[in-house]
Amino acid sequence: MATHKSAEKRARQAEKRRVRNRAVRSHVKSRVARVRSALAEGNAAGATQQLREAERALRKAASKGVIPKQRASRTVARLARAVARGGATTAK
Repeated sequence: MATHKSAEKRARQAEKRRVRNRAVRSHVKSRVARVRSALAEGNAAGATQQLREAERALRKAASKGVIPKQRASRTVARLARAVARGGATTAK
């Protein structure tokens, strides 16, 4: 474990970040799941609205460094393509 002040502080900071990042990742996953469930139900209008919210959450998480920027872009692109198709194929 940490044996000097700076290491103890770093451990505290790391724990705070871990908890915050975990919450943000969970929020992003929930938003993406809402888009997919709307697509599965065939609710095009709902899927479009949920896509907007999911994209915002993904981009924000990427800008904060919680997830990689490229992963956010790839996920948004796949979701947008699925919404445009009307959910004919399920997005990953």
